Amino acid sequence: MRIALIPARGGSKRIPRKNIKTFHGQPIIAYSINAAKHSGLFDHVIVSTDDEEIAEVAKDAGAEIPFMRPAKLSDDYATTMDVLAHAAEFYKNSGAALTDLCCLYATAPFVRPVDLIESARLFDDPALDYVFSATEFPFPIQRAFYRDKNGRTAMFQPEHVATRSQDLTPAFHDAGQFYWCKAGAVTARRPIFSDKSMPYILPRKRVQDIDTPEDWDFAEALYKLTDHKAPAPDTDK
Repeated sequence: MRIALIPARGGSKRIPRKNIKTFHGQPIIAYSINAAKHSGLFDHVIVSTDDEEIAEVAKDAGAEIPFMRPAKLSDDYATTMDVLAHAAEFYKNSGAALTDLCCLYATAPFVRPVDLIESARLFDDPALDYVFSATEFPFPIQRAFYRDKNGRTAMFQPEHVATRSQDLTPAFHDAGQFYWCKAGAVTARRPIFSDKSMPYILPRKRVQDIDTPEDWDFAEALYKLTDHKAPAPDTDK
């Protein structure tokens, strides 16, 4: 069995009610639910939440709520791996043969069904524990600098101050959209960033982390400018 799991706790502080806040006409969580359902990859699309209102919004968007997440996994210190392991344990205890999970974040309005389908092909490699969304840094990280205690400039890697950009190794970062996971890797809590993981590279124009009100405003503006078209809400519930 393969499930899509969308973590969505109710305690967001920097953007209150972030996971169900309206984004271009629909609750932002609906974009992840719709992408998962329209991909046709999953036996179940579920939302893991501790919040009754989020649960109702998620169900209205077509997701299942097979359990409510316990409070101990819903505070600021609970990790995504904790939430995934809790879901894997739930299905194990229910007798279901869970093989794969795909964790989609609730605030990922740029995710597309085609991204899930193509990354799933990478994930078919039995040598991999994880496949996750990533994108390239827009500027060479080898040229990054910091401010010292006097506010002056100091480079992290001064040996690259004169290195041509084309001679520097490209660097990538987690795009924060989705993570394909083997169930066994989750229950064993094997790390996502390892030689058993592979990134699925997304263009930068479809990546925006949403943690602050400024991030939210930028994401809404970016959404208008991209060729991204979200799938229509699924009415076959």
